[in-house]
Amino acid sequence: MADAITLTWTVLVNSEQQYGLHPAELPVPMGWQDAGYTGTEEDCMLHVDAVWTDMRPLSLREALGSSVA
Repeated sequence: MADAITLTWTVLVNSEQQYGLHPAELPVPMGWQDAGYTGTEEDCMLHVDAVWTDMRPLSLREALGSSVA
């Protein structure tokens, strides 16, 4: 198996605007889509930290009337 440090990762996002990392060489799991960012695990984690500023699921943000983070 490849060393985790050398793997290429893809940032994924689901319909609730929750983010996750996934090995780039594997198919995107059902319920997720490519968020348009690929890199090392560290780079992807930094990207997620920058863009995922509100951890609440989209449905909760909308229910509370604060869909803008």
